Amino acid sequence: MTATPTFAPLTVGMQLFFSYPTPPVCLRQKQRQRTKALLRHFKVRVDMVSLWCVLALLSFLSPEASGINPGVKVRLTEKGLEYGRQIGLIALQKKFKTIKIPDMSGSVKVSPIGKVSYSLTNIQILNLGLPKSAVGLAPGTGVSLSISDAYINLHGNWRVKYHKLIKDKGSFDLSVSGLSISATIGVKGDDTGRPMVSSVNCAASVGQVNVKFHGGASWLYNLFKHYIDKALRSALQKQICSLVGEAIDEMNPHLKTLNVLAQVDKYAEIEYSMVESPLISDSSIDLSLKGEFYNIGQHKEPPFSPTPISLPAQDSNMLYIGLSAFTLNSAGFVYNNAGVLSLYVTDDMIPSSFPIRLNTRTFGTFIPQIAKQYPGLMMKLLVKAVKEPNISFEPNNMTMQASSTVTAYAIQPNATLTPLFVLNVNASVSAQIYVSGLKVAGDLSLNEMDMTLVTSYVGPFQVKSLDSVLSMILKVVVIPKVNAYLKQGYPLPAIGKMNLLNTQLQILKDYVLIGTDVQFTGWALPDVY
Repeated sequence: MTATPTFAPLTVGMQLFFSYPTPPVCLRQKQRQRTKALLRHFKVRVDMVSLWCVLALLSFLSPEASGINPGVKVRLTEKGLEYGRQIGLIALQKKFKTIKIPDMSGSVKVSPIGKVSYSLTNIQILNLGLPKSAVGLAPGTGVSLSISDAYINLHGNWRVKYHKLIKDKGSFDLSVSGLSISATIGVKGDDTGRPMVSSVNCAASVGQVNVKFHGGASWLYNLFKHYIDKALRSALQKQICSLVGEAIDEMNPHLKTLNVLAQVDKYAEIEYSMVESPLISDSSIDLSLKGEFYNIGQHKEPPFSPTPISLPAQDSNMLYIGLSAFTLNSAGFVYNNAGVLSLYVTDDMIPSSFPIRLNTRTFGTFIPQIAKQYPGLMMKLLVKAVKEPNISFEPNNMTMQASSTVTAYAIQPNATLTPLFVLNVNASVSAQIYVSGLKVAGDLSLNEMDMTLVTSYVGPFQVKSLDSVLSMILKVVVIPKVNAYLKQGYPLPAIGKMNLLNTQLQILKDYVLIGTDVQFTGWALPDVY
């Protein structure tokens, strides 16, 4: 028997206390008072422990600490980050072109002429460049961005006044070179389960400022050039980091296009919300997504959960998506709950070139009593899942186990259905999975099946005799129907107008790995190779 360490001293103390011989009345009263005090202390300690237990339980139930395994993992590699740098620079250049240098005015004492009043107006950007830039990962935080040797060329008008009466004016060209920027972009999840970014820190410095004046007296330029350089440098540095922050914030509307809840069809939707904060290492950003199918409007959890998956150390593609068997099995759970994993098979669904027909004459060959009791009638089969199919991934192999019933009916002249027999069918199916556009699709083929008799309404018969008939019906009718549906595909996690290029698949233990490059439309970017 294990005692709780916290209460062991108190328990021993109480046992020793109550083991004393019976004391006098006055002592008994004091002892009762001491006992009540001890019990109150004990109750307080028990209540505190209960509170800690509740808090611990709540921490386990919270999303950040729940330890829920994701159904889908997404990894952005350094190659993908480099592509993001190109997109980011385009956005940043557009943002920097919006720099507004306010009109400036002031007065300075210039020897030997005295007080000079000046103004700079109508300052506009003519050109800017960000020739050198780099991105990296800041483990645990996000992405680091550095820009160096950037330049900005501006044009404006100047005006000066001195000795109260003497005025001069003209235009100027301002070139800023050696501009450097360093920023850290934080990456985390928002309250909708999507990734979001923010500016964690930013620093900017202006290297050289060169002003060339046009018009007016040339000797006057150099007298107040230093003051103008200083004012313009200060105005630029104040705006750069705020514009970097704005450019970062403007990425969030694009990230909000992540399809955290994507409708598949009228029965199902798939959830791709993040189940934990992004994991940022020195070589990649990993997102853990729920990756679970649900019935539309009814989020019921299946009786199974995802197993942990760990993406391999691959970096030849920009993006890697690990799609677990749990995700696909949750789809089977949803469609089975919706009652759509069933199919009526009729004779007109069997190709005319096949010798086997769905009628009592054909089946009478294998079960004579069918032809005797129901001569010359057409038949119908109902194939219905008894539970959700189970998909499993092993290296280079994807299989599905499906359990269903097959109920055979004779179609009476008045169209009523007369049951003939019910079979249990357990089928092993090979599956191929592939990516089509932004969807993952599949194709099934029958490996083997096992049948047992559940009920016969026509008397006993050898179930084995129906192997070839039902195998043919599964291969030429049922599985093609399923494949036609699987061909439509199920949406992968995607952001905005994204295309997948150079896609390749690997089937690994418990999941399929999709390696791909990405390209966003609407950006003037070089092609992806």
